[in-house]
Amino acid sequence: MVQAVQGAKVVVTGAGGGIGAALARRFAAQGAQVVVNDLDADRAKAVAEEIGGLAVPGDASSIVSEARDALGGTVDVYCANAGVGRDGGAPGDPLDEQGWALSWDVNVMAHVRAAHALLPDWLERGGGRFVSTVSAAGLLTMIGTAPYSVTKHGAYAFAEWLSLTYRHRGVKVHAICPQGVRTDMLDASGSAGDLVLKPTAIEPEDVADALFRGIEEDRFLILPHPEVAEYYQARATEPDRWLAGMNRIQRQWEATR
Repeated sequence: MVQAVQGAKVVVTGAGGGIGAALARRFAAQGAQVVVNDLDADRAKAVAEEIGGLAVPGDASSIVSEARDALGGTVDVYCANAGVGRDGGAPGDPLDEQGWALSWDVNVMAHVRAAHALLPDWLERGGGRFVSTVSAAGLLTMIGTAPYSVTKHGAYAFAEWLSLTYRHRGVKVHAICPQGVRTDMLDASGSAGDLVLKPTAIEPEDVADALFRGIEEDRFLILPHPEVAEYYQARATEPDRWLAGMNRIQRQWEATR
């Protein structure tokens, strides 16, 4: 058992399946009381019934108040897990206004709104835990999808800002940055996902394992694929070489389309 989450009151967004469901199951198994959120009410209810949790379906951008009420007035851990992956249109045309707007709203602003709602109570009582499901794309990038790549960078930057701003006041922040995970989102990622993500894809339960190791070790950055650390270092220290390598993958992808 991870002592930090025993008896905790936890909210997991986008928990009707995939990573979110795996996180909800793991928190419940560790003795937490869990609110399961998903846009799909039936899926949220199914996971909640399975784990003995509470279903609060709806838009992840606006469920903090309802989830807090369901938990008796307190949220100890908030997992901002809901996300969308939208492509950027045809190669050479990355502008899809609708895709950009939705990606910003779900992948970034939902996190901002949740933190805005949670921080006053957390700062008053000197503790709280914010878990952001980002993506390795937030540290690196992903071919074929400008909205996803850019907004995941934004989600990572916001998690960093929360950590550096409030860690001395008891707020713990974790940014989970996996590569491919065997979920519906991976299945919907098309040929780019088949090329880049599927060969090393892991199970959602592996992501939950990585998070709980990070909680025990009090680490901000959670890398279910450890090799991402090397890619991130290469991107920072040799950006032109890294971009050239990514461009090779881009050209390989274009040749298959």
